[in-house]
Amino acid sequence: MCAKVLVAEDDPRQAEVVRRYLAAEGHETVVVHDGRTALDEARRWQPGLIVLDVMMPGLDGLRVCRTLREESDVLVLMLTARATEDDLLLGLELGADDYLTKPYSPRELMARVRTLLRRSTRAAPEPGPRPVGRLLIDPVRHRLSVDGVPVECTRGEFAILAAMAGQPERVFTRAQLLHHTRGIDRSSTERTIDMHVVNLRRKIETDPQRPSQLVTVYGVGYKLSAGTP
Repeated sequence: MCAKVLVAEDDPRQAEVVRRYLAAEGHETVVVHDGRTALDEARRWQPGLIVLDVMMPGLDGLRVCRTLREESDVLVLMLTARATEDDLLLGLELGADDYLTKPYSPRELMARVRTLLRRSTRAAPEPGPRPVGRLLIDPVRHRLSVDGVPVECTRGEFAILAAMAGQPERVFTRAQLLHHTRGIDRSSTERTIDMHVVNLRRKIETDPQRPSQLVTVYGVGYKLSAGTP
């Protein structure tokens, strides 16, 4: 599947490597080197995917991602040299669809690109809101409410909830949840699922430290439970 891809990377050599790999797979690619230009070009060109470096002059990638999420649903693959959990959580909370920590191999980058683009073309989930305990998950309208109050969540977070809401009380492994989000190599991205779960618990649980709905099944994975009233 070919797409319009915007590469926002302040290192010209790295940006050229990424551009060549994308072009080799047939993608139409535009390269920019600062955050302000990235935002302007995204608005003008309307790409299907943005490969977005965090550390850029002017506006950094996090601020660009935050603004993009207020304006569109464009796919965002974030590149970061800051690999602490707080940094990665922040990127996901701002709406990045995936992240890749520098240094990375171009082959891994292209695997992430292919998976994100495949996911964006999948058929819509089965219609009908799904009530689970205090939650109401509407896959078609991409809406989540807790006790009737709308709650915002990222696409990755929502994909996890929608998958689990279809089979309440079923235990999902991290690898199975990756299939519903991005399906990347589990050795490098199962941690992403854990970070999504942390974010979701902050949003849906009365006490995130003692979750009653999004429950850990130790040694296996997670399940979505009706919880306790």
